[in-house]
Amino acid sequence: MSSTALAYQELRPEDIIDAVESVGYRCDGRLLALNSYENRVYQVGIEGHDNVVAKFYRPGRWSDAAILEEHAFSEELADDEIPVLAPLTSDGKTLHHRGEFRFAVFMCRGGRSPDLDNLDLLAQIGRLVARIHLRGETYDFESRPTLDIQSFGVASRAYLADHDFIPVDIKPAYESICDDLIPTIEACFERAGRFRKLRLHGDLHPANVLVTDQQLHIVDLDDTRMGPAVQDLWMFLSGDRAEQTPQLHELLDGYTRFRTFDARELNLIEALRTLRIMHYAAWLARRWEDPAFKIAFPWFNTNRYWDEHVLALREQTALMQEEPLSWIA
Repeated sequence: MSSTALAYQELRPEDIIDAVESVGYRCDGRLLALNSYENRVYQVGIEGHDNVVAKFYRPGRWSDAAILEEHAFSEELADDEIPVLAPLTSDGKTLHHRGEFRFAVFMCRGGRSPDLDNLDLLAQIGRLVARIHLRGETYDFESRPTLDIQSFGVASRAYLADHDFIPVDIKPAYESICDDLIPTIEACFERAGRFRKLRLHGDLHPANVLVTDQQLHIVDLDDTRMGPAVQDLWMFLSGDRAEQTPQLHELLDGYTRFRTFDARELNLIEALRTLRIMHYAAWLARRWEDPAFKIAFPWFNTNRYWDEHVLALREQTALMQEEPLSWIA
């Protein structure tokens, strides 16, 4: 393990305070670790001012150029008066270096996750996502990846197969289901046709939307990338088909007030869900040497987890072969 990775895993309170004060803030000593695993994120008390949030980037995950593209996208959205938390600027910079750490500082915003049973709120989310996409389609990322079958599906399978995470008695079932999954995912993408790829939030699920007095704020663009518009919508759908249909209607009713939606992308929903399930398992495996992951995900790497993972993939194979959710513009 490199010295930078070791320092990141053993990030100390004095390191956090030193970094934040190096860009002009005066800390009052209050620190609160926030719910983040990929990066280290802390609420930091500031003397005489509102708290800030300091985000320390995991070494080796993103290049500086990729992080700066994330920051620039956030700033573009904020300039359009879209409620996204963009990083604060110090000496003209948003990405800072202190010792072996890379970090950014944000305003602190509280709130709760949205109630997905509130259809009016879903329409509001749809309008907000459409406004993000209007900005996102103006040009492409150069340093950030694209959400695709290769990186989320094929590479995830290969990583798990090449490392000893899947129990020996379960591995044949995993390999067999993946042999069926990848072609089925490809068929979903083929049915969707040549859809437009644009800059996305990329990981827009209810926990990344904060609600305060019916006002929404979007947080955590760490996974922003190129991909289909529906990627920023489908994670707000929950329940069975009968429950998801009116949710989809409200999301798209709000969305299409600002931007046209290509209904062919509905063919991608279950394929994208499948890719997320595969990617999530590989993400946990890739991070398993980080002590924080062993504490937060003690159930990972157990026989029960892999049994349930294979079962979930089998269910996805069936769902991808069904007709997509229906929507009439």
